Amino acid sequence: MWRIPVEGTHFRRQASLGVYFPDFVSHRLKLIIEVDGAHHGLDDQRRHDHTRTLWLESQGYCVLRFWNHEVKQELEAVLDTIFAVVDERRRDLSSDVS
Repeated sequence: MWRIPVEGTHFRRQASLGVYFPDFVSHRLKLIIEVDGAHHGLDDQRRHDHTRTLWLESQGYCVLRFWNHEVKQELEAVLDTIFAVVDERRRDLSSDVS
């Protein structure tokens, strides 16, 4: 099971957000992580993903996308990216409260 071991980052797997079901979403951080298979490289799917990302971003969410092979072969780099964005989103949240 995938876990992001950073306090305050509760991610839900395939929770609904409008008509979409992101792979992983933290509503508190307004952060979505998508892990895409090869079919996401097809033109129709790429257009759908683009429309979906635009809508999710219009709702204030940041969308991170990774290919399956990146997660399998470059997990450390993927996690570094996620941790950096989580840190940035947490700082943004704390500055909004101040």
